[in-house]
Amino acid sequence: MQRSDERWITFDCYGTLLDWQTAFRRILEPVADGRIEDLVHAFHAVEPEVQRDAPTASYKAILLEGVARASQRIGLDLAPADQERIVTEWGTIEAFPDTPGALGALRDAGWKLGILTNCDNDLFESTRAALGVEIDCVVTAEEIHSYKPALGHFEVFEARTGVDRANWVHAAVAWWHDMVPARDLGLRRVWVDREHSGHDASIVTAHIHDMASLPATVASL
Repeated sequence: MQRSDERWITFDCYGTLLDWQTAFRRILEPVADGRIEDLVHAFHAVEPEVQRDAPTASYKAILLEGVARASQRIGLDLAPADQERIVTEWGTIEAFPDTPGALGALRDAGWKLGILTNCDNDLFESTRAALGVEIDCVVTAEEIHSYKPALGHFEVFEARTGVDRANWVHAAVAWWHDMVPARDLGLRRVWVDREHSGHDASIVTAHIHDMASLPATVASL
């Protein structure tokens, strides 16, 4: 296959571009009986387990089962309608303040923009406008029946766009779900470590802590 000479930068969406953790707290705090931080921490612990148990399930199902398991783990009694808030209000997730400007600057510099997301089509579409910039290619977990860190998102994106890996940068907050597979594929990778998580930065090409730094970082690679 003839490779494109277009420059592409791909992103994870939720946590990197859109502030889903703030939304998670806002959406579930009214029903969390004062234990929203416990629920957030428990959800982070159980979500990978749910994905391993049901690797082809929709992300809606992952969210609902994750909230159910997390609430059970901390002894919080959440009615089904309360658990469903995370799905029904997903479209209220907002972008981080530095996202639209950074994406716009990248586009102005000639980069094409892609998103590789562990999400359903309709959930992503409900938040797409919050990005503030048109995205050129989106690969969702729903369409490929796979979740990162498996390589499916990357492989489908590569086949769809014809990108040359030398012209492809991947940027994300998630070390395990994104930086590790990007390393395994030999991509240039920028870790947008918003959470100062303490993971091994030696496996990435560049290590930053916000999207505002990304355009200059990418230009220097």
